Amino acid sequence: MSDELPPCPACEQAFTYEQGALLVCSMCGHEWSASEAAEAAADAVIKDSVGNVLADGDTVTIVKTVKVKGGGGGVIKIGTKVRNIRLISDGVGDHDIDAKIPDFGQMQLKSSVVKKVL
Repeated sequence: MSDELPPCPACEQAFTYEQGALLVCSMCGHEWSASEAAEAAADAVIKDSVGNVLADGDTVTIVKTVKVKGGGGGVIKIGTKVRNIRLISDGVGDHDIDAKIPDFGQMQLKSSVVKKVL
């Protein structure tokens, strides 16, 4: 198990601790097993802004203007098409997509700002 414990599946708070073989939420008192948490993480599905399930290699479009921080800044405009995305679980903050953006290069995106091209 990693050093960081998963958030509570009941209340989504990050205040969990281990008690024997169980994980316990100090906010709501919910208890669950560590194996359930590992299975849930493995079964995690990443969805776009409208609920479509994303997969590695998909093509997406940006649905909201994104301001780029660092590296000279800039703006990724609505409708920008991004090809061949890669889903990641260890992104910065809640970024879960790694992609090469035209005119910007390699960067991470949040799934909430993209829509899958069907």
